[in-house]
Order: sequence, then C-alpha cells, then structure tokens
Amino acid sequence: MVEEDRYCIEISQQLMATEAILNRANREILSAHLKSCVKTAATDEEREEKIDELIGMLNKIMK
Repeated sequence: MVEEDRYCIEISQQLMATEAILNRANREILSAHLKSCVKTAATDEEREEKIDELIGMLNKIMK
C-alpha cells in the first residue's frame, strides 16, 4: 500500500486491523496454554513455573 502511494489513513486502518487479528490470535494461544499446560502441570513446582511464564508474557503484552 505504501509503494502504491495509498492514502495514509487507509494504510493506518489496515495496520490496526492486522494488529487486532494478531492480538486475538495471541489471546487464543494464551488461553489454550492456560487451559492445557498450566492446568495439567504434574507438580506444584511445574505449575508455578507455567504461571510465572504466563505472567511474564502478560507483562510484555500490557507494556
């Protein structure tokens, strides 16, 4: 779109739509991780490790 010299607002709208799709995909992946990996962790130590990983990812997302 940039190479085609499209209207800046149109480019920005497409970028926002792309970001929304990626964010939705990321939410689905993290939800699946929580429902499977964290839920089925064999030990309390393993579960805590998975929870800490998830918290770390959420902190990155929320910056």
